Amino acid sequence: MHQFVRLAVTGRLILPSIKNAAIIPRSGSITSTQLLVGKRNYCKISGLQCEHATSLLNRKCESSPIVNKFPGTFTRPASTMPPPLPENLLFRQLFDYQSYTYTYLLADQTAKEAILIDPVLELVNRDIHLLEDHGLTLKYAVNTHCHADHITGTGELKKKLPTCKSIISKASGAQADIYVEDGESIEFGNLAIQVATTPGHTNGCVTYIMHHSSRPIMAFTGDALLIRGCGRTDFQEGDPQTLYNSVHGKILSLPDDTLLYPAHDYNGQTVTTVKEEKAFNPRLSKSLEDFIKIMKELNLPYPKAIDKALPANLVCGIIDLPPK
Repeated sequence: MHQFVRLAVTGRLILPSIKNAAIIPRSGSITSTQLLVGKRNYCKISGLQCEHATSLLNRKCESSPIVNKFPGTFTRPASTMPPPLPENLLFRQLFDYQSYTYTYLLADQTAKEAILIDPVLELVNRDIHLLEDHGLTLKYAVNTHCHADHITGTGELKKKLPTCKSIISKASGAQADIYVEDGESIEFGNLAIQVATTPGHTNGCVTYIMHHSSRPIMAFTGDALLIRGCGRTDFQEGDPQTLYNSVHGKILSLPDDTLLYPAHDYNGQTVTTVKEEKAFNPRLSKSLEDFIKIMKELNLPYPKAIDKALPANLVCGIIDLPPK
């Protein structure tokens, strides 16, 4: 009988007997578009060398027996079930194929108020169309930090949706309509996300945490914590000791089944959990001394987009960007 490696809490399984590893949905069927090829890519921001599903097969992962109750389907053990989400929450994870950035739409479907986390300039029309499809009003465009790899879509969103306000951390040094600090909440309808400061990649990095039934259920970690990685610490006020303490103190201290959504991914993964990152993150599962050594020895090249992106993001859409 095959053993399967579980990918986060998405309900997808990797079959290790296939060389390049097929991602199998719960339906049990495989299409050509669901085959992961073991190619490598290189990220200038995280310093991660991207390895697709083939590398996962060599890791020592926990595996639980899968009970197949119905033909053609797979059932996850109860212990792997994600925490329940609010019934009125609309949640979408959106992706930019140029900068490998995730944008997150969260909305109260009853009140019809929404927020966008880390919007990208070139994909503002996509985001607006999605808002229109669901009849939503964008209340806030929120950034996890002042990005160096893409220009935020906040300014363009504010032009096209004048009632939208921009939000960023006070420590970021960037302009915004609203500045947030540790422990504050961003409310939209009857939902809210809580601000947790997680500096180290930059001084202004924050993680946004959503609670439900008096407990954390998901966190949007920006570049502080990536899936099996983290943001680099060799520019833009980065400091490895600060980052390590931030992640362990504010993110990996959350309940083990808390869903973690990063600002980027370069390997085709979408979500992870606190438990997974504590066990499998090749940097942050190490001691502080080992982590500092790893980060100082990365020797990463200068980010290609930083000279264009950083000045634009420092104004965070409050003033017009210069013409292209």
